[in-house]
Amino acid sequence: MVSTPLPHGAMSHGAMIHGAWPTPITSELVVRAAARLGEVVVDGDDVWWSESRPAEGGRSVIVRRSADGTVADVLPAPWNARTRVHEYGGGAWTVSAGTLWFTEFSDQRLYRLDAGSDAPVAVTPEPAVPAGSRHADLRVREGVALAVRETHPASGAAAEVGNEIVRVGPDGTEVLVSGPDFVSDPRLSPEGDALAWLQWDHPNMPWDAARLVVRGSDGREHVMAGGPGESVVQPVWGADGTLWFLCDRTDVWSLYRRRPHGEVELVLDVGSDIAGPQWVFGQSRYALLADGRIVVAYGRDGADRLAVLEDGDLRELDLPWGTFRYVTAQGTAVVCVAGSPSSEPVVLRADVDGGACEVLRPARDLGLDPAWFSSPEHVTFPTDERGTGIAEAHALVYPPTNPETSGPEGDLPPLMVVVHGGPTAGAVPVLDVEIQYWTSRGFCVADVDYRGSTGYGRRYRDALQGRWGVLDLDDVVACARFLADSGRVDPARMAIRGGSAGGYTTLAALTMRPGVFTAGASHYGVADLGALAAETHKFESRYLDGLVAPWPSGRAVYDERSPINHVDALDTPLAVFQGDEDAVVPPEQAEAIVAALREKGIPHVYLLFAGEQHGFRKAENIRAALDGELSFYAQVWGFDLPEAEGIEPIMIR
Repeated sequence: MVSTPLPHGAMSHGAMIHGAWPTPITSELVVRAAARLGEVVVDGDDVWWSESRPAEGGRSVIVRRSADGTVADVLPAPWNARTRVHEYGGGAWTVSAGTLWFTEFSDQRLYRLDAGSDAPVAVTPEPAVPAGSRHADLRVREGVALAVRETHPASGAAAEVGNEIVRVGPDGTEVLVSGPDFVSDPRLSPEGDALAWLQWDHPNMPWDAARLVVRGSDGREHVMAGGPGESVVQPVWGADGTLWFLCDRTDVWSLYRRRPHGEVELVLDVGSDIAGPQWVFGQSRYALLADGRIVVAYGRDGADRLAVLEDGDLRELDLPWGTFRYVTAQGTAVVCVAGSPSSEPVVLRADVDGGACEVLRPARDLGLDPAWFSSPEHVTFPTDERGTGIAEAHALVYPPTNPETSGPEGDLPPLMVVVHGGPTAGAVPVLDVEIQYWTSRGFCVADVDYRGSTGYGRRYRDALQGRWGVLDLDDVVACARFLADSGRVDPARMAIRGGSAGGYTTLAALTMRPGVFTAGASHYGVADLGALAAETHKFESRYLDGLVAPWPSGRAVYDERSPINHVDALDTPLAVFQGDEDAVVPPEQAEAIVAALREKGIPHVYLLFAGEQHGFRKAENIRAALDGELSFYAQVWGFDLPEAEGIEPIMIR
């Protein structure tokens, strides 16, 4: 990142109340030239990656860096390489011998764009139902594609959605695997005589009990690993026919292999998770180098390490990054998406033997001195054990940071507790300009890894089973009180915010743990667990069986833990943000809680964004939600907005 002089010059603004600090980190900067980097694919000497760009309405663009260093967009507007399989997508594109294969978002058909051509050509027929046949997890060999196909009926009923592995070639589409509720990772062996894939069935999620299946040339199928209490992810064939995969049978996702005609054996257990939960397709946390060595990314103490496994020894690479995603190989080099607390994600190519380390796609130039960026501290704090055997939880805590301003003596910063989604996700120590938007204004931000989060092993993740709406509330409250009791934040100005599952915990904390937080913001959060269980899409339609209780027999538990049924205790100002096309948490959820706020006369705001699904992708909506939330806190807690930004105060009702 380029270091530049402080945007406001050398003069300090002096002491100002926390929350009202002037900052160059505005909502406009958050979205300006922003791009969320997705999968990385190596095709010979070329490296390809995807970018989701808010300035283009969230369009997913495919970019190629040629061997000569030329970088160019391959997919022109309005093409959008994005799939809706499982609603969360991923694995929407791949490259083979210069030909791009991708799923177009508007109709979910599979297309190919040949090298030198400007016009993609459809390779799957137009579905009978609009966007009724969706494709993901693409792999291509010799002009034939393997894909996961999700077929939606005209009725829209989740129970009638079909998930299969298909072969798409010049002669049409052939179904290879059907029957399981879900399938993923279709991988053909080097000789083409065996097919491996993952499968799982309701009520399991893939991180609960996914099985690795191999079908040989004789048509017989064998379960290699996985099943009840054991999850397999990311199978990869080696050139010699060895099948590699990650499995959590030792508590953490560790590296295993099965040699041809051999037994499954554990290769590497680092004591922490190598993999993460399979919410999206196309993830990769390890890669097989051309010389037989293996590069592995794994988390520890709130950050990632990247290491090389050779002859049984693990050698950590000395790299100035703390997160590594979409790990792949290019000869004996590793290519991945990397980030750090001082850098937004980049596409990185690193020589694993200590040679050249090259940034192929740099982070955008924010024009800021690094002194503006708050660095996170990995904090472990005590919490209620509740019979789990685990009496602590974790968070990344970002202190207020502004090189030009400080708070007046005795003025403690407001706290923003951030609750991630999933709830199996985890806090990531990478520069997030949206977090810096808050810390540079004088907020302390705590990104909480409550029990149920990924990165601390299956036991920590499974602690939330049957206890969602209990342990997560314990942990976010414990984190807030821990920071307040240590004198780091103002106990009278503590907010909680989250999206999706994090929005549920936000609403539940305000209704079932009242008196701790004095403001909150729910972004497409769940207000009614029963409605979510009854109405959501197929992928998550049985998810709550494990997190809460079997549905519908456990309806009483759902009622007990649904925020909408506890609005009598709700007396905290709340901001609600929602997309009108959200199929995961429909707008009715948000509007139910807003109606209760209105009836009780509790100060609130509600913004419904047209054309947005589960998460906001359009620049104007990202800005409106961010500035609206700041304006909301300013009015609730009584501080002024910086005049220079020209933020229009949001109307509190």
